[in-house]
Amino acid sequence: MDVADVAGKTVVVTGGNSGIGKQTALALARAGARVMVTARDQARGEAAVTALRSDSGGGEVELVVFDLGDLAAVRAGAAELLARCDRIDVLVNNAGVVLSQRCESKDGFEATFAVNHLGPFLLTNLLLDRMKQSAPARIVTVASTAHKGAPHGLDFNDLQTTARYRGMQVYSRSKLANIYFTTELARRLDGTAVTANCLHPGTVATGYGRDGDTSGLLALGLKVSAPFFLTPEKGARTSIYLASSPEVSEVSGKYFVKGKPRLPSKAAQDDAAAKRLWQISEELVGPE
Repeated sequence: MDVADVAGKTVVVTGGNSGIGKQTALALARAGARVMVTARDQARGEAAVTALRSDSGGGEVELVVFDLGDLAAVRAGAAELLARCDRIDVLVNNAGVVLSQRCESKDGFEATFAVNHLGPFLLTNLLLDRMKQSAPARIVTVASTAHKGAPHGLDFNDLQTTARYRGMQVYSRSKLANIYFTTELARRLDGTAVTANCLHPGTVATGYGRDGDTSGLLALGLKVSAPFFLTPEKGARTSIYLASSPEVSEVSGKYFVKGKPRLPSKAAQDDAAAKRLWQISEELVGPE
C-alpha cells in the first residue's frame, strides 16, 4: 500500500516487535518516520529493531523496553520516551494479549484488562502533553470486532473478572474498553490538534499464544483458524492509514474497519460508559 510521507515525524508503536505492530513500524520507517518500537522483552525487541532497520533500508528505528502490564514500568517507559523524543507525532497503541487462564498483573489487576487497557491508558496520558506540543498529532488504538462479544457492555462491578473467567469474553471486554477509551479521549481532545481513532485490523495471524498464553479450547481454536487469518502485512493497513494519511488528519473519535469508519456495536456507542471507564481508570492507575 502507498504510505504518506512522514519524514521528520516521530512515531511510537507499542508491541512493534511482532505481528501487525512490526508491519506498522516497518511501513512508517520506510516512509521516513523515526519509529520508537516498544517491547516487553529486550532480546526480541533488539532482534526486531535490527530486522526493521534492515528491511526499511536503513530506517531510523529505536527500542524502548517495558511491560504494559506493569504500571511502574509504563511510567519508566514513558519517561524514557519523553527523554529521547523532543516530539511525538503519532502513538500507535498496538500491543495486546489474549489469555486462556486468569492471572494478575504485577499491580494486582486482571492481566488482559491491565495490558490491553490500563497500560495504554496510562502511557497515552503520560505522553499527551508532548503530543499536544507536537500537534498536529494522532493517537491510534488497535481495538477489534471482538468487542461485539461484550453485547451488554462492561461489568463495572467486576472489571477484574474475579467471578467467571472466559478468555475470549475477557478479551472482548478489553477491546470494548479500547473503543470507550478512544471515544472519551477524542472528546477530551476536542479543540486541540490531536486526534484519536481506533480500528479493527481484521483477524490477523499474529503472535497470540506464542508465549504459552493460551491453552485448551482457545489455543486449539487459534491453531485451527490460523490458515484463514490475514497476514500481518494486510492486518496493519488500517493502522498505517490512520497513522499517516492526510485523509484522516482531522477525523477523531471514530472506529475504522478496512480503512473506513464504521459504527461499532450498540454497547460501544455508550458515551456515559466511556466516561465512567475513564474515571475508574484514572483511579486505578493513580496520579500521573
